[in-house]
Amino acid sequence: MDRKDKVLYLTFDDGPIPEVTPWVLETLNKFNAKATFFCIGQNAEKYPEILKNILDAGHSVGNHTMQHLNGWKSSCKEYSQDVMECKKFIYSSLFRPPYGKIKISQVRALKKEFKIIMWDVLSKDYDRSLNGDACFEQIKRKSRNGSIIVFHDSVKAEERLRFALPETLKYFSQSGFEFKAISPS
Repeated sequence: MDRKDKVLYLTFDDGPIPEVTPWVLETLNKFNAKATFFCIGQNAEKYPEILKNILDAGHSVGNHTMQHLNGWKSSCKEYSQDVMECKKFIYSSLFRPPYGKIKISQVRALKKEFKIIMWDVLSKDYDRSLNGDACFEQIKRKSRNGSIIVFHDSVKAEERLRFALPETLKYFSQSGFEFKAISPS
């Protein structure tokens, strides 16, 4: 993203789920922060009211496949079909490959319809060998103007997320940063 302005792009992968996503929305709201949620189609299908809450709060959403497929372990046809299945629940031209793993053939197939969004800062909130402070320190150390930061609104990441997200919002807000959603266009 553009590096000239003090803007960070928080992203959340793997939701929406009732155990974590509503808390993320409340926390973002406290800091007047906007974010982008890369949703798994199965979760969006199960929890349409949470997906609606994300959109009603002014955040953007993106496709994260229907079943959280690893592109490196999937054929181009299987992967594309899974992404298109997710499209029935996530109306967005944004796409993020689960695990960041996608083959060139899959990129070629998807880039006609989607803007593929990767990241430059990984919170590692999914890593159970870390604590929330280690995740926050990683974000603090690696983020700069225009960084796209990955969190996960998942049960697996919840313990670390509940520490690292508020700390990230507080620290960067006090440093004069704004938090914006990624625009589909």
